[in-house]
Amino acid sequence: MPELSRFYGIVIRMFFQDHAPAHFHAEYQEFETVIEIESLHIREGELPNKARQLVNEWATLHREELLIA
Repeated sequence: MPELSRFYGIVIRMFFQDHAPAHFHAEYQEFETVIEIESLHIREGELPNKARQLVNEWATLHREELLIA
């Protein structure tokens, strides 16, 4: 799965033109989650609160780019 970003120990990955709804994967330490791009709703998994906040901020900044993929 291609890596889109890496920050504060968080890795963001995404398969391009993957199944709907549009989503990305976030990994932090032993945690993994799948997050919908439009709503930032967690579909699977979990992240600690601080990592979740950082991922939400990152996704908000890059939402348009993510939706193009």
